[in-house]
This record gives sequence, structure tokens and C-alpha cells, in this order.
Amino acid sequence: MAIQAIRLPTPDEHVEGHGVDEALDPGAAIGEQLRELRLVKNLTLREVAEKAGISVGYLSQLERNHSRLPIGVLKRLSDALGVHMNWFFQQNAEGDASERDVVVRSTHRRRMSFTGLGIQEELLSPNLSGPLEMLLSTIEPGADSEDYFHDGAEAGYVLSGTLDLWVSGRHFRLLEGDSFSFKSTEVHRCANPGKTPVRVLWVITPPHY
Repeated sequence: MAIQAIRLPTPDEHVEGHGVDEALDPGAAIGEQLRELRLVKNLTLREVAEKAGISVGYLSQLERNHSRLPIGVLKRLSDALGVHMNWFFQQNAEGDASERDVVVRSTHRRRMSFTGLGIQEELLSPNLSGPLEMLLSTIEPGADSEDYFHDGAEAGYVLSGTLDLWVSGRHFRLLEGDSFSFKSTEVHRCANPGKTPVRVLWVITPPHY
């Protein structure tokens, strides 16, 4: 039997005020981007919330970065707003035009933080138009991606720290130097059970973000 992590509040529980943190990930800009994109498309909070299967109150809190944003919920919001998840990657300076279709300098990575989850993704591949994407995830102690799934396949390598991984209900505890792969259509989830951040290199095909 898979080891069960501590239960996290559901999105609607956050709307009722449980677990809401007024200072969640102040550097994250996903909430502002959600609101801007919704307004550009002339959609109401209710219209987007209904398409994404979440409450209006929860969406309002997400737009203000006042509630946790699981990866699976961001995927549903992306679908509701008609964009790929890569929309929410912050675009940094792209570097030398002669190499940026091949090389990503460490200072030019595109980054995305998930509000309230303690997870930051850095895009290591030059773009998301090819057959695969490469990501570096930094997962803070206690952080949990929650369950989600999507098309394709993925593999990972634990660079440092301890990673709990669930794939279709099976639990695996991975240490530095361990690697893994699975079909992304299987429900999966990862968490950091340790006291230090865990860093994971991911390769996903086709690009998910």
C-alpha cells in the first residue's frame, strides 16, 4: 500500500478560509497573469470558474495569490482560458540571438512558481516547440504537487534531497542519484518529505508546459 502523505486542504476549503496565507509566494505572478488573461478574453470570474470546475471564490483568491495553486488546477484553468501552461512561465532575457534556439544560459532560464505550493520550475530547454521539454524543479520541504495527469511520458533524476513519488497509487521514496520514468497518463504526484529542498531534473515528452 502506498504511504499516504498528510492530507492537504481542498481548493474549496481554502475559499472558506482554511489555510489561506496572505503572503503566499509574493514573487509569484501567476495570479496576476490569470486575471489579466481573463480580462483580455472578456470572461467573468464565474465563466472561468465553471469551465475549470472550481468555485468563484477560489478563483478570486488565486488571482490575488492568496490561495494555493496545485498544478492540476492550473492545467484546468489554462484549458478554460484557451492557453498552454507555458503562458505562465515568466520570460527572462533570452540571451544571444545566435544561440538561443540551442543553448539556455543559467541566467536566462524561464521560471514559474506555484503559489503556495513551494514548488519552482525552471525551463532548461530552449523552447517548448520541440518534441520534449527539460525542467529543473526545486521542491521545498513539505511541498506537495497533489495528483494530476496529462498526455505523454516523463522521466526524472533526483539531483539532491529526498523525493516521494506516487504513480497510480504506488509510492516510491527516491534519494539523490535515483531516477524514474512513467507514462504521464497515469495519475502521479510528488512531494518533499525531508527538511531540505529537493532538486529534480525532468524530461517530458511531448512538452507539457
